Amino acid sequence: MSRIAAALVLSSAALTSIAAQHPDYPTRPIRMVVPFSPGGTSDTLARILGQKMTEGWGQQIVVDTRPGASGIIGTEMAARAAADGYTLLHGNLSQFATNPYLYSRIPYDTFRDFVPLAQVGTAPQLLVVHPGLAAKSVSELIALAKARPGQLNFGSGGAGTLASLGGEMFRMQSGINIVHVPYKGTVLALNDLIAGQVQMLFSDMPIALPHAKSGRLRAIAVTGAKRTPLYPEMRTVAESGLPGYALDNWWGILAPKNTPKDISAKLSVEIVRIHTLADVKERYASLGIEALAGTPEEFGAYIKSEAAKFSKVIRESGAKVD
Repeated sequence: MSRIAAALVLSSAALTSIAAQHPDYPTRPIRMVVPFSPGGTSDTLARILGQKMTEGWGQQIVVDTRPGASGIIGTEMAARAAADGYTLLHGNLSQFATNPYLYSRIPYDTFRDFVPLAQVGTAPQLLVVHPGLAAKSVSELIALAKARPGQLNFGSGGAGTLASLGGEMFRMQSGINIVHVPYKGTVLALNDLIAGQVQMLFSDMPIALPHAKSGRLRAIAVTGAKRTPLYPEMRTVAESGLPGYALDNWWGILAPKNTPKDISAKLSVEIVRIHTLADVKERYASLGIEALAGTPEEFGAYIKSEAAKFSKVIRESGAKVD
């Protein structure tokens, strides 16, 4: 039985074991807060999910984009919403695993103020280098960096971004001396990598992969804990020379704390069901994302493990946003 199918069975069992206090839920439209800009990845995923939930339940899912402060503004709005099942949060790694440690203060508690419902997607980054660099694997890249301490640069879309933290993790775990060059956006960093101004970059796959396939960049490895079915022939960083390295972006759905258990269970079942659908998997894959879903307990444990990992990286690297 697949992980998603098993989660669907477990969630269904959980739902039937809870006395349904709200058997008619939902009876009105549900708001799904996306704390990022319209047209971005989180917004797109939310609209895919919202469309399917609307079709399944006959109640409109209203996607409410509330960008600002790296997701903090929209996340706070969701945290303060009524815990009645009619406000959901489309969350991701930055809100729950990095922001609490990059900012000196955020106006909510990521562990206490939300109820995890289901993780819905995961996406590794792609480690790419300039094709003129004499490294075709992670082990060769590490050896080159050790031979040229402080001479290799890695770009990112800015301090505190997943790409910058991925580079810091790589530096710390391999014991090499490489220099972070932050840009005001990943595309700018990518352009300078192609031009040879920086030597390496951790990038979202949809952005970097076309350049790797055209030969303008060389793909070294994917950063995930396992190979991605979206690029199965590409080895992971861990397989290619740095055991233990794992970096995935991820997305999931949460509700405000104290949301009734029967409503949370019903939401979880529906979210998991939707992510077993072939067309949903295909649409996620077109964005470079693997659709998945697990139990709320699994998602909650995963958030805590990711927060522990990134808090260490941020603390040791000294990364700060404010």
